Amino acid sequence: METYVDAVGVDTAATTTTDTTEKQNKRKLKVMVAIDESKNSFYALEWAVEHLKDVMSAAPETGQEGGLLTLVHVNPFASATDSVPELMKKAGVQSTNLFTPALELCRAKMVKTETMILEGDPKEMICQAVEQTHVDLLVVGSRGLGMIKRAFLGSVSVYCAQHAKCPVLIVRPPREASSSK
Repeated sequence: METYVDAVGVDTAATTTTDTTEKQNKRKLKVMVAIDESKNSFYALEWAVEHLKDVMSAAPETGQEGGLLTLVHVNPFASATDSVPELMKKAGVQSTNLFTPALELCRAKMVKTETMILEGDPKEMICQAVEQTHVDLLVVGSRGLGMIKRAFLGSVSVYCAQHAKCPVLIVRPPREASSSK
């Protein structure tokens, strides 16, 4: 008898369960994806939606409710020269432009999605949001910084991997076609 661990960490005997029973027993995941204006964070969202859609999307034929994908964007601390109304206007326009393509992607894959806009230090606010919403998985993109730049600038993904209260998946950007030649 073969035994394996499925996507939610439950031991399942491969010879004693059928596909339909297995699909009905799987718990849908709550996944959070941190996004910003970078291509790498949007790529991380694309990767998560494509590779985790089976554990997030609804299954209308079985009547099973889907999981939840939370898109979180953190506006960093603002400069002292901006007034409060200017900051709110900038943040609203920026977040709308950021979330529109992300929500369209999720809608196309039938993934239930919610959005969160936070203000503060991105790495700390993302970890706080993870703890408050009790997500099963945090997905973040990687900027691909070298060791020296990462030491000076800090890394949101590394901080989250060390401090988040759930598993963290860091999605590296795809290699450029020109670098493979």
